Amino acid sequence: MRVVVTGGAGFIGSNLVDALVERGDDIVVVDNFATGKRASVNPKATLLEHDIRERYEAEADVVFHLAAQADVQTSMQRPEYDADVNVVGTVNVLLASPGAQVIFASSGGAGYGECPVPADEDAPFLPLSPYGIAKKCGEEYLLGWNRIHGTTHVPLRFANVYGPRQDAGLEGGVVAIFLERMARGDETTIFGDGGQSRDFVYVDDVVAAMLATVGRTGGPYNVGTGEGTTIAQLHDAAAKVAGADGEPSFEEARLGDVRRSVLNVSRIADELDWRATVSLDDGLQRTWRWMQTDEHGI
Repeated sequence: MRVVVTGGAGFIGSNLVDALVERGDDIVVVDNFATGKRASVNPKATLLEHDIRERYEAEADVVFHLAAQADVQTSMQRPEYDADVNVVGTVNVLLASPGAQVIFASSGGAGYGECPVPADEDAPFLPLSPYGIAKKCGEEYLLGWNRIHGTTHVPLRFANVYGPRQDAGLEGGVVAIFLERMARGDETTIFGDGGQSRDFVYVDDVVAAMLATVGRTGGPYNVGTGEGTTIAQLHDAAAKVAGADGEPSFEEARLGDVRRSVLNVSRIADELDWRATVSLDDGLQRTWRWMQTDEHGI
Protein backbone atom coordinates (compact mmCIF):
# COMPACT_ATOMS: atom_id res chain seq x y z
CA MET A 1 0.00 0.00 0.00
CA ARG A 2 0.89 3.66 -0.31
CA VAL A 3 0.53 4.82 3.27
CA VAL A 4 0.74 8.23 4.93
CA VAL A 5 1.23 8.38 8.69
CA THR A 6 0.74 11.83 10.16
CA GLY A 7 2.58 12.07 13.45
CA GLY A 8 4.79 9.21 12.29
CA ALA A 9 7.71 10.45 14.39
CA GLY A 10 5.64 10.24 17.57
CA PHE A 11 5.01 7.51 20.09
CA ILE A 12 2.19 5.55 18.46
CA GLY A 13 3.00 6.69 14.93
CA SER A 14 6.60 5.50 14.92
CA ASN A 15 5.58 2.08 16.25
CA LEU A 16 2.97 1.88 13.48
CA VAL A 17 5.50 2.89 10.83
CA ASP A 18 7.85 0.13 11.97
CA ALA A 19 5.03 -2.41 11.54
CA LEU A 20 4.20 -1.04 8.09
CA VAL A 21 7.85 -1.28 7.05
CA GLU A 22 7.83 -4.93 8.11
CA ARG A 23 4.84 -5.44 5.78
CA GLY A 24 6.70 -3.84 2.88
CA ASP A 25 4.39 -0.84 2.45
CA ASP A 26 5.45 2.45 0.80
CA ILE A 27 5.31 4.97 3.66
CA VAL A 28 5.37 8.75 3.95
CA VAL A 29 5.72 10.19 7.45
CA VAL A 30 4.22 13.66 7.92
CA ASP A 31 5.51 15.33 11.08
CA ASN A 32 6.64 18.78 12.23
CA PHE A 33 8.55 17.40 15.25
CA ALA A 34 6.57 19.45 17.77
CA THR A 35 6.68 16.37 19.99
CA GLY A 36 7.93 13.62 17.66
CA LYS A 37 11.60 12.70 17.44
CA ARG A 38 13.69 12.45 14.27
CA ALA A 39 15.48 9.42 15.66
CA SER A 40 12.15 7.57 15.83
CA VAL A 41 11.47 7.88 12.09
CA ASN A 42 12.16 4.57 10.37
CA PRO A 43 14.88 5.17 7.73
CA LYS A 44 12.87 3.15 5.19
CA ALA A 45 10.04 5.70 5.31
CA THR A 46 9.97 8.96 3.33
CA LEU A 47 9.81 12.03 5.57
CA LEU A 48 7.64 15.06 4.76
CA GLU A 49 8.44 17.64 7.42
CA HIS A 50 5.23 19.62 7.64
CA ASP A 51 2.76 21.16 10.08
CA ILE A 52 -0.76 19.84 9.42
CA ARG A 53 -2.20 23.22 10.36
CA GLU A 54 -1.12 24.19 6.82
CA ARG A 55 -2.41 22.62 3.59
CA TYR A 56 -0.36 19.95 1.82
CA GLU A 57 -0.82 17.10 -0.68
CA ALA A 58 0.18 13.45 -0.35
CA GLU A 59 -1.04 10.58 -2.52
CA ALA A 60 -2.02 7.51 -0.53
CA ASP A 61 -4.26 4.49 -0.36
CA VAL A 62 -4.52 4.79 3.42
CA VAL A 63 -3.80 7.64 5.84
CA PHE A 64 -3.30 6.94 9.52
CA HIS A 65 -3.97 10.30 11.14
CA LEU A 66 -2.07 10.37 14.43
CA ALA A 67 -0.67 13.91 14.43
CA ALA A 68 -2.28 15.79 17.29
CA GLN A 69 -1.99 18.14 20.20
CA ALA A 70 -2.45 15.33 22.73
CA ASP A 71 -2.00 16.99 26.11
CA VAL A 72 -5.20 17.61 28.09
CA GLN A 73 -3.69 20.35 30.27
CA THR A 74 -2.35 22.19 27.21
CA SER A 75 -5.85 22.09 25.74
CA MET A 76 -7.23 23.62 28.94
CA GLN A 77 -4.70 26.44 28.81
CA ARG A 78 -4.59 26.98 25.02
CA PRO A 79 -7.89 25.74 23.54
CA GLU A 80 -7.41 27.78 20.36
CA TYR A 81 -4.09 26.04 19.65
CA ASP A 82 -5.62 22.65 20.43
CA ALA A 83 -8.47 23.30 17.98
CA ASP A 84 -6.07 24.55 15.31
CA VAL A 85 -4.07 21.32 15.41
CA ASN A 86 -6.81 18.80 16.13
CA VAL A 87 -9.72 20.24 14.13
CA VAL A 88 -8.23 22.36 11.33
CA GLY A 89 -5.38 19.85 11.03
CA THR A 90 -7.83 17.00 10.55
CA VAL A 91 -9.66 18.86 7.79
CA ASN A 92 -6.32 19.45 6.06
CA VAL A 93 -5.53 15.73 6.29
CA LEU A 94 -8.88 14.88 4.66
CA LEU A 95 -8.15 17.34 1.84
CA ALA A 96 -4.53 16.24 1.36
CA SER A 97 -5.28 12.68 0.22
CA PRO A 98 -8.80 12.71 -1.24
CA GLY A 99 -8.64 9.16 -2.62
CA ALA A 100 -7.41 7.55 0.60
CA GLN A 101 -9.12 5.89 3.52
CA VAL A 102 -8.38 7.90 6.67
CA ILE A 103 -8.08 6.01 9.96
CA PHE A 104 -8.29 8.60 12.71
CA ALA A 105 -6.84 8.39 16.20
CA SER A 106 -9.63 9.71 18.40
CA SER A 107 -9.84 9.47 22.17
CA GLY A 108 -12.12 7.34 24.27
CA GLY A 109 -10.31 8.34 27.43
CA ALA A 110 -10.89 12.07 26.92
CA GLY A 111 -14.12 11.74 24.95
CA TYR A 112 -16.65 9.90 27.07
CA GLY A 113 -16.08 11.85 30.26
CA GLU A 114 -16.92 9.96 33.43
CA CYS A 115 -17.55 6.24 32.83
CA PRO A 116 -19.38 4.58 35.74
CA VAL A 117 -19.35 1.41 33.60
CA PRO A 118 -17.12 0.58 30.61
CA ALA A 119 -18.32 2.94 27.89
CA ASP A 120 -19.44 1.50 24.56
CA GLU A 121 -19.50 3.50 21.34
CA ASP A 122 -23.15 4.45 21.82
CA ALA A 123 -22.49 6.09 25.18
CA PRO A 124 -22.84 9.90 25.25
CA PHE A 125 -19.64 11.65 24.21
CA LEU A 126 -19.27 14.16 27.06
CA PRO A 127 -15.65 15.38 27.07
CA LEU A 128 -14.39 17.41 30.01
CA SER A 129 -11.55 19.10 28.13
CA PRO A 130 -11.09 21.02 24.87
CA TYR A 131 -8.87 18.14 23.72
CA GLY A 132 -11.81 15.72 23.97
CA ILE A 133 -14.09 18.23 22.26
CA ALA A 134 -11.65 18.62 19.37
CA LYS A 135 -11.35 14.86 18.94
CA LYS A 136 -15.12 14.61 18.70
CA CYS A 137 -15.07 17.34 16.05
CA GLY A 138 -12.49 15.32 14.10
CA GLU A 139 -14.72 12.27 14.23
CA GLU A 140 -17.67 14.27 12.93
CA TYR A 141 -15.62 15.52 9.99
CA LEU A 142 -14.66 11.95 9.06
CA LEU A 143 -18.20 10.65 9.33
CA GLY A 144 -19.53 13.70 7.50
CA TRP A 145 -17.06 13.11 4.66
CA ASN A 146 -18.36 9.54 4.48
CA ARG A 147 -21.93 10.80 4.05
CA ILE A 148 -21.02 13.54 1.57
CA HIS A 149 -18.35 11.83 -0.52
CA GLY A 150 -19.02 8.12 -0.01
CA THR A 151 -15.63 7.60 1.66
CA THR A 152 -14.79 4.88 4.19
CA HIS A 153 -12.98 6.82 6.91
CA VAL A 154 -12.96 5.20 10.37
CA PRO A 155 -12.43 6.80 13.80
CA LEU A 156 -10.71 4.69 16.48
CA ARG A 157 -11.21 5.79 20.07
CA PHE A 158 -8.04 4.92 21.96
CA ALA A 159 -7.89 4.23 25.66
CA ASN A 160 -4.67 5.14 27.57
CA VAL A 161 -1.91 3.87 25.28
CA TYR A 162 1.54 3.11 26.71
CA GLY A 163 4.75 1.42 25.63
CA PRO A 164 8.16 2.12 24.06
CA ARG A 165 8.80 5.69 22.84
CA GLN A 166 6.05 7.23 24.95
CA ASP A 167 7.00 10.77 25.94
CA ALA A 168 7.29 11.29 29.69
CA GLY A 169 7.02 15.03 29.06
CA LEU A 170 3.28 14.78 28.37
CA GLU A 171 0.91 14.37 31.31
CA GLY A 172 -0.98 11.55 29.57
CA GLY A 173 2.15 9.40 29.56
CA VAL A 174 1.78 8.30 33.16
CA VAL A 175 3.47 4.93 32.57
CA ALA A 176 6.49 6.61 31.01
CA ILE A 177 6.55 9.21 33.78
CA PHE A 178 6.49 6.60 36.55
CA LEU A 179 9.10 4.32 34.96
CA GLU A 180 11.50 7.12 34.04
CA ARG A 181 11.41 8.59 37.53
CA MET A 182 11.85 5.18 39.10
CA ALA A 183 14.80 4.47 36.78
CA ARG A 184 16.49 7.65 38.02
CA GLY A 185 15.56 7.07 41.64
CA ASP A 186 13.42 10.23 41.67
CA GLU A 187 10.22 10.74 43.64
CA THR A 188 6.98 9.94 41.84
CA THR A 189 3.79 11.98 42.08
CA ILE A 190 0.14 11.00 41.84
CA PHE A 191 -2.39 13.74 41.12
CA GLY A 192 -5.54 13.07 43.15
CA ASP A 193 -5.93 10.21 45.59
CA GLY A 194 -4.77 7.44 43.24
CA GLY A 195 -8.22 5.90 43.02
CA GLN A 196 -8.95 7.24 39.53
CA SER A 197 -9.23 4.37 37.05
CA ARG A 198 -7.93 4.08 33.48
CA ASP A 199 -7.89 1.50 30.67
CA PHE A 200 -4.22 0.95 29.79
CA VAL A 201 -3.59 -0.64 26.38
CA TYR A 202 -0.15 -1.56 25.03
CA VAL A 203 1.01 0.18 21.85
CA ASP A 204 1.54 -3.05 19.85
CA ASP A 205 -2.12 -3.93 20.41
CA VAL A 206 -3.13 -0.46 19.20
CA VAL A 207 -1.01 -0.88 16.07
CA ALA A 208 -2.74 -4.21 15.41
CA ALA A 209 -6.14 -2.51 15.77
CA MET A 210 -5.20 0.16 13.23
CA LEU A 211 -4.00 -2.44 10.74
CA ALA A 212 -7.18 -4.48 11.26
CA THR A 213 -9.21 -1.40 10.24
CA VAL A 214 -7.62 -1.00 6.80
CA GLY A 215 -10.20 -1.60 4.08
CA ARG A 216 -13.03 -1.95 6.58
CA THR A 217 -15.98 0.34 7.16
CA GLY A 218 -18.01 1.22 10.21
CA GLY A 219 -16.97 2.60 13.53
CA PRO A 220 -16.25 4.44 15.59
CA TYR A 221 -14.45 1.64 17.42
CA ASN A 222 -13.11 1.65 20.97
CA VAL A 223 -9.54 0.38 21.29
CA GLY A 224 -8.67 -0.72 24.81
CA THR A 225 -8.62 -3.71 27.12
CA GLY A 226 -12.02 -3.25 28.76
CA GLU A 227 -10.32 -3.44 32.17
CA GLY A 228 -9.78 -0.63 34.64
CA THR A 229 -6.60 -0.08 36.64
CA THR A 230 -6.32 2.60 39.31
CA ILE A 231 -3.34 4.93 39.23
CA ALA A 232 -2.29 3.58 42.63
CA GLN A 233 -2.37 0.03 41.25
CA LEU A 234 -0.40 1.15 38.20
CA HIS A 235 2.21 2.74 40.45
CA ASP A 236 2.58 -0.49 42.42
CA ALA A 237 2.91 -2.55 39.23
CA ALA A 238 5.48 -0.15 37.77
CA ALA A 239 7.47 -0.16 41.02
CA LYS A 240 7.55 -3.96 40.98
CA VAL A 241 8.92 -3.99 37.43
CA ALA A 242 11.48 -1.28 38.18
CA GLY A 243 12.52 -2.69 41.55
CA ALA A 244 11.62 0.60 43.23
CA ASP A 245 10.40 0.87 46.80
CA GLY A 246 9.67 4.59 47.25
CA GLU A 247 6.18 5.79 48.04
CA PRO A 248 4.60 8.41 45.74
CA SER A 249 3.71 11.91 46.85
CA PHE A 250 0.16 13.15 46.25
CA GLU A 251 -0.99 16.46 44.81
CA GLU A 252 -4.35 17.98 43.96
CA ALA A 253 -6.27 16.44 41.07
CA ARG A 254 -5.97 18.41 37.84
CA LEU A 255 -8.75 20.22 36.02
CA GLY A 256 -10.08 18.13 33.14
CA ASP A 257 -9.10 14.74 34.61
CA VAL A 258 -11.97 12.26 34.88
CA ARG A 259 -12.36 9.83 37.77
CA ARG A 260 -13.08 6.67 35.76
CA SER A 261 -12.37 5.98 32.10
CA VAL A 262 -12.70 2.38 30.87
CA LEU A 263 -13.83 1.27 27.40
CA ASN A 264 -16.17 -1.49 26.27
CA VAL A 265 -14.37 -3.13 23.33
CA SER A 266 -16.97 -5.69 22.25
CA ARG A 267 -17.79 -3.92 18.94
CA ILE A 268 -14.26 -4.08 17.54
CA ALA A 269 -13.94 -7.67 18.76
CA ASP A 270 -17.16 -8.68 17.02
CA GLU A 271 -16.76 -6.71 13.79
CA LEU A 272 -12.97 -6.61 13.23
CA ASP A 273 -11.93 -9.66 15.26
CA TRP A 274 -9.47 -7.57 17.28
CA ARG A 275 -8.67 -8.00 20.96
CA ALA A 276 -5.87 -6.69 23.14
CA THR A 277 -3.44 -9.51 23.88
CA VAL A 278 -0.73 -7.88 26.02
CA SER A 279 -1.38 -7.84 29.77
CA LEU A 280 -0.46 -4.80 31.84
CA ASP A 281 2.34 -6.66 33.63
CA ASP A 282 3.79 -7.91 30.34
CA GLY A 283 3.48 -4.47 28.74
CA LEU A 284 5.23 -2.81 31.67
CA GLN A 285 8.03 -5.37 31.45
CA ARG A 286 8.45 -4.71 27.72
CA THR A 287 8.47 -0.96 28.28
CA TRP A 288 11.00 -1.26 31.10
CA ARG A 289 13.31 -3.37 28.92
CA TRP A 290 13.10 -0.77 26.16
CA MET A 291 14.06 1.93 28.64
CA GLN A 292 17.37 0.15 29.19
CA THR A 293 18.25 0.35 25.47
CA ASP A 294 20.44 2.90 23.70
CA GLU A 295 17.39 4.27 21.89
CA HIS A 296 15.90 5.49 25.12
CA GLY A 297 19.12 6.71 26.64
CA ILE A 298 18.59 6.10 30.37
